Amino acid sequence: MEEVERESMEFDVVIVGAGPAGLAAACRLMQQANEKERELSVCVVEKGSEVGAHILSGAVFEARALTELFPDWKERGAPLNTPATRDEVYLLKDAEKAQKLPDALVPKTMHNVGKGFDNYVISAGNLTRWLGEQAEELGVEIFPGFAAQDVLYDDNGAVAGIVTGDMGIDAKGQPKDGYMPGMELRAKYTLFAEGSRGHLGKRLITKFKLNEGCDPQHYGIGIKELWDIPEDQYEPGLVLHGSGWPLDKNTHGGWFLYHGEDQQVMVGLIMDLSYQNPYLSPFDEFQRMKHHPVIKRHLEGGKRVAYGARALTKGGFNCLPKMTFPGGLLIGCDAGTLNFSKIKGLHTAMKSGLLAAESVFDALQKGDEGGSELSDFTQRWEASWAYQELKESASFGPAIHKYGTFMGGAYNFLDQLIGGKLPKLHDTTADYAKLEEASKHEKIDYPKPDGKLSFDKTSSVYLSNTNHEEDQPCHLKLTDPEIPIRDNLPKYDEPATRYCPVGVYEVVEGDDGKPQFQINFQNCVHCKTCDIKDPAQNITWVPPEGGGGPNYPNM
Repeated sequence: MEEVERESMEFDVVIVGAGPAGLAAACRLMQQANEKERELSVCVVEKGSEVGAHILSGAVFEARALTELFPDWKERGAPLNTPATRDEVYLLKDAEKAQKLPDALVPKTMHNVGKGFDNYVISAGNLTRWLGEQAEELGVEIFPGFAAQDVLYDDNGAVAGIVTGDMGIDAKGQPKDGYMPGMELRAKYTLFAEGSRGHLGKRLITKFKLNEGCDPQHYGIGIKELWDIPEDQYEPGLVLHGSGWPLDKNTHGGWFLYHGEDQQVMVGLIMDLSYQNPYLSPFDEFQRMKHHPVIKRHLEGGKRVAYGARALTKGGFNCLPKMTFPGGLLIGCDAGTLNFSKIKGLHTAMKSGLLAAESVFDALQKGDEGGSELSDFTQRWEASWAYQELKESASFGPAIHKYGTFMGGAYNFLDQLIGGKLPKLHDTTADYAKLEEASKHEKIDYPKPDGKLSFDKTSSVYLSNTNHEEDQPCHLKLTDPEIPIRDNLPKYDEPATRYCPVGVYEVVEGDDGKPQFQINFQNCVHCKTCDIKDPAQNITWVPPEGGGGPNYPNM
């Protein structure tokens, strides 16, 4: 398609992503502007059809950063209605047996009750929707349904804004009726808050060499369901975590089950994407996990009402890139601020957004016209409680990868007990590089779903409310279309057919009787797992037309 003329809009600050980090930054910017009686234009672009549509998290939420942003959040009606009341942690030994860990042996970061900061079982999506309302009341402009497709640079190479994606392009890349070219949104400063494995953040990290001297980033895939359960099984505020079965000793991860509000339970599995066995299916591991008696007793007789999946950035302190570059900042999970030792990231993401807003506003107050590198953000970040949290748990993930779930857990327990003074551990192998060839493993015969506790991918995608306009370019790009069948199929039995939690990828028989790689992009829930785990690093996720993807309720 020929180059098109694009309309342009000018703002002081553009924020990419209406998640907790981006909206916290937007709110704090406008709070400062109102306090100083300064005019400030702040724009947030969000690829989801509405604010919160693509937000997926556990979630037990530590309210520390929210309290800093809105000390009166209770009076404002923030959707934090279910305080965490009781913790249980289990090691599942096999399909029937489990050991409940005494509190004294649970790492302190896993305690959610009575440890200094209020924790709540929440819907992260609903918190985000509420933050969006606060931002708009403060004067922030939010554009849902607009995907940031590219980065704008000025003549000096500094970030100068973003370009939104074109609307109304057919599968062959040609304009359809109603075609609307994307817009240039120019800004003095641009904050990237796209969440885990942000496609623009990934490019910025490479362009500005932000990860020099860091360990390679590490990820997990989180799969979650929301259940309505019988009243006699409901205990609001009950928080369960566990590890072990059904994952084998070389596959790391854990599960969660939270009793939220309205007689609902959130249940999920987080599986490290450093796993070795190409026959593993995170989706199927999660489905059979729910049959364990420890979990089954909370779900039995209930009804599954929502499903979703999302990658999470879990490398922690050792993998944190530099977050500043000329003209902008990486914040939240785009940078990797999640504290995996707590299985929490919303509070640290929001804190990074608050600090970014303060750095940007101070620069603008001093007459800065944009394009500079906000080095004072680094000083603020490194002096913050969020940075200190991540630093204290720097060895948490590497210990589990190095020593396994049990011995790695023991290392972490001791390290936290003595204040993080054990030798710091590192994991320098990228997740995709850990995958072994299929010849080293046996196929896994997963049990068929029973339709009561376990389900298939088709019905699960339906519950995610995922929708994409079918006549548009596929947003899952193959650098070399030959690799899936030529290389990945013989070596790994094409693992994309299993690591994708919604059945986007299939190997089918073509008209010539030969295998073909089929991409059902309409099913994509934007989890980014393929972008991370493909052993050839051949798949690149880019945003589809704005407004596409899942629409998660209460997730």
